Amino acid sequence: MLTAVASLALAALATATVAAGAYLLRDLGPLPPRYSGPPLPRETVVSEMTAILAAEGITVEREPSGGIRTCHERLSGQHAPETVQAALKAAFERARSERGWQTGPDLGGDVLTLKKNNWTVTSGFASTPPAGLPAMVIVSMTCIDGDTTTAPTAPSAPAVAPAPASS
Repeated sequence: MLTAVASLALAALATATVAAGAYLLRDLGPLPPRYSGPPLPRETVVSEMTAILAAEGITVEREPSGGIRTCHERLSGQHAPETVQAALKAAFERARSERGWQTGPDLGGDVLTLKKNNWTVTSGFASTPPAGLPAMVIVSMTCIDGDTTTAPTAPSAPAVAPAPASS
């Protein structure tokens, strides 16, 4: 009798576990995208940020990226230490008001962030340079889910053509 009750209890437990597991594993459809809007090509983002910074008197150059499919770009330059913070803040405000960028995640401290579609742009305020030297300006741009909009695609395997039929 005790064995029958234990078997019945185990069967009920197994049925409940399967039912709960099926509920947890049900298909809810695709995940929502991690960003809104179409993905932006890296060239668009680099040229846009370079122009925005130039409008505020900050001249930057694009640093070489690590590879074709990397999703990171970096602009660097120098600016007068007395006005670098105000110029960076004005450039980020210009990006929001004129180019549709939005305030990015709060990284705390003196870090400015912007986001637009699949890109996030960050820049911080470096420590005060020694007297007589310009302040460094570094703007980092990172995309979400890889930048597939400008990377060349290579075939994964060579195409195989059928051999001509022999007569």
